Amino acid sequence: MSHATNSETISGTPPDTLSVPLDRLAHSRTGDKGNRSNISVIAWHPALWPVLVEQLTADAVARQFAERRPSHVARYLLPQLHAMNFVLDDVLDGGVNDALNLDSHGKALSFWLLDLRIEVPHALREYLAGPQA
Repeated sequence: MSHATNSETISGTPPDTLSVPLDRLAHSRTGDKGNRSNISVIAWHPALWPVLVEQLTADAVARQFAERRPSHVARYLLPQLHAMNFVLDDVLDGGVNDALNLDSHGKALSFWLLDLRIEVPHALREYLAGPQA
C-alpha cells in the first residue's frame, strides 16, 4: 500500500524527522481467533526496525484502535525477523459468529494500523517504501 499524495508531512514535526504513515516503514497481516485480532508488522528494511520498536508500542496501537475499545493490547517483538506481533482483545464485535459488521475477521485492521503516523529521521528516508519526495 502506498500513499501517492501527502504521504510525508514536515510541518509540526521535529526538523530532523519526517512524519509518514506506517506503511512506508512496514507491511502487515491480520488474523483472528474469536474476539481477538492478531496483527503482524514487518519492517521493509532492517534499518527501520529501531524506529518501529520505539514508536509502535502497545499503547500507540491501543490509541489507534480506541474506537474499537480493545480491552487489552499486547506487543511481541521478533527482532531476528524485524517484525512484531500485536494481539488486541475484544475488537471484533464478538468474533466471526457473533459480529454483524462487514469485516468480522478484522482483515481491514492491518490497513487501519498502517495509517498510523511515524516520525522517521531524515537519515533513514532512503529505506522508506513508496514515493521518494
